[in-house]
Amino acid sequence: MATSPLRGPRAPKKPKADASPDVVWEDNHVLIVNKPPGWLVQPDPSGDLSLEEWAARMVAQKANKPKAFIGVPHRLDRPTSGIVVLAKTSKALARLNQLFHDRVVKKTYWAVVEGLPSALEGRLEHRLMRDGKTNKSFVSQRPEAQTAVLHYRVLHAGDNYSLVEIDLETGRHHQIRAQFCALGHPIKGDLKYGSKRSNPDGSIHLHARKIELAHPVGGLPLEATAPLPAESVWQALSKNLKA
Repeated sequence: MATSPLRGPRAPKKPKADASPDVVWEDNHVLIVNKPPGWLVQPDPSGDLSLEEWAARMVAQKANKPKAFIGVPHRLDRPTSGIVVLAKTSKALARLNQLFHDRVVKKTYWAVVEGLPSALEGRLEHRLMRDGKTNKSFVSQRPEAQTAVLHYRVLHAGDNYSLVEIDLETGRHHQIRAQFCALGHPIKGDLKYGSKRSNPDGSIHLHARKIELAHPVGGLPLEATAPLPAESVWQALSKNLKA
């Protein structure tokens, strides 16, 4: 279900991305959205419309209220697309914050990486350090470096790129981007982590594909999957996969 930014007395700020978010799943407590690449999750000094602001306007309009509560228990990088879970109540936000803190939320990503990894599936473990000045993580053997672990498998290999599925065991800053750079197969479009060239729209080919968690109010299992961006490389590499 696609929705567009709401218009009030003043025109809303516009994101740099052309696409609008899609609502993947919603009830009275939780809103799960497919974020297009280029959208901020929360406001920043750029003044561009964020997912948080968009969701608050959308929920308020549906409820015929002047404003609505939206909480943000986790985030995605601006150039990344896919699943973002938002809270519609303070109770849901507190419980979602705890679920993410306790690492009991299962997150599955898809990525398009340059070339083909020598092992079609495997486990990557590195020690990562974050550089706050450049907002970048890198492999380090320093004692304060944190262990980062992920599991991946190649879903399809093309001539120049491979589509991989990734399950995170840890949740470090820019973990997937840094670890595939260290492997020698950076994510398509990710100049910051070694890609040969940028994507025209400034996106990177990293997509939060699926999330599995216990509903914060009631505890029943909740699973949501985000369709891939309607972009030629994503579509070409995934067209023969089962849904």
